[in-house]
Amino acid sequence: MKKVNLFFSLLFMGLLFVGCSSDDNGGNNPGTENPTGEEPQPEEMEKYVVTATPLATEGVADYILTTDDLSSGSISTEGNGIEQDGTYRYYVTNNDKFFSLLYGQGNPGAVTTYGLNSEGELELLSDFQAETVQAFEAVDDDILMMKISRSSDAPFAYWYRLDTNSLQIAAEGQINTQELADNENGEIAFFSWITQIDDKVYLPYFLVKGCCDDRFGTEFPDEAHVAVYSYPEMEYVETISDDRTSFIGRYFVNGLTADENGDAYAFSSAVATNAGEFNSTLPSAITRIPNGSSSFDSFYFNLEQASGGYVIDSHIYAGNGKFVGIMQNKAEMTSAYGGGKEFAIIDVYNETFEWVSGLPDPSTITTLTYRNNYVSEDGKTVYVGITTETGSFVYNIDVDGAAATQGLEVEGGVITALHSLKASAE
Repeated sequence: MKKVNLFFSLLFMGLLFVGCSSDDNGGNNPGTENPTGEEPQPEEMEKYVVTATPLATEGVADYILTTDDLSSGSISTEGNGIEQDGTYRYYVTNNDKFFSLLYGQGNPGAVTTYGLNSEGELELLSDFQAETVQAFEAVDDDILMMKISRSSDAPFAYWYRLDTNSLQIAAEGQINTQELADNENGEIAFFSWITQIDDKVYLPYFLVKGCCDDRFGTEFPDEAHVAVYSYPEMEYVETISDDRTSFIGRYFVNGLTADENGDAYAFSSAVATNAGEFNSTLPSAITRIPNGSSSFDSFYFNLEQASGGYVIDSHIYAGNGKFVGIMQNKAEMTSAYGGGKEFAIIDVYNETFEWVSGLPDPSTITTLTYRNNYVSEDGKTVYVGITTETGSFVYNIDVDGAAATQGLEVEGGVITALHSLKASAE
């Protein structure tokens, strides 16, 4: 009897040892595999979205391409991608959706939405008509879009709030831009872009005559204004103004960006005109609105002085107070609508300016992605599309090192936008 009991005791201990060994080596004990009891989360798939205009013919629409890497390799527009309907497309991403907006030259234009499925392919989610807009930006889970009048006879800007969940217009309203401008000459406000800070949207604007043969001219070149509205109600809160710079941003170009602290840095290109002539007496510079403040503070960074005579055309925020600025020699400016082809790292925390090396000779550059660029999640690399006489490439700008290297080539096309999309695996 004792021998039988000893046998079963040894057998039980052996089974217990085997069970413990299996658990330690990744066995199927549910308590070890999923100690929290929560359902395992699917892995996220990410693709870079590259839009490009084919070189073969004129007046053709962009193609939307996808790739796994922007730093090397090549993709082609030939036989690849999704062709857009109509030229003059503009792009924005929000809520893991890619929005393609058709600029309808004053007429309604298509808003086409794509998502990324678990297999890494773009899927059409919606396609509808909306008003052609001159400013648009991701705000919360929306795309806030603005159709802005350039006529003093009809001084209204119409805003539309596109819900990125329902993919429908959730609300709309209007702003009297003549009342907002409130000046003795009857000039009207024209919003340059849209910036969200906390639960408000900041709308920098410049004054324009809105009439005659000089609709975008102004007799008030040395003023900077930002209208603040609550969101999502879009109720007017206040206007923040400054007289140390000309207006913030430019037509269709963002000039106001908030850092991680919510402090808003305002970039002025100093490109105001009157009767076709530049008339600002102030230099291209950066000013600041501290988070929660109703006024600009004393911060002032003279970019023309720091750069040796250049103005800023547009900027890309990388993080930690560092911006990539696209610069233009002031002596060579012929238009208020940009044209800069030289890049610099602008550190607003330390007030430093450094030219980026490793980029093509500006004289060979034909096209840049001025606003549709991509910043890595860690903020260390900014990817820009640059087309030269020899091809169209993504250049990878090392922000800390102020140096660029050539990356992805888009064969047979001109890069127009760089974005990224994520999708959860099913």
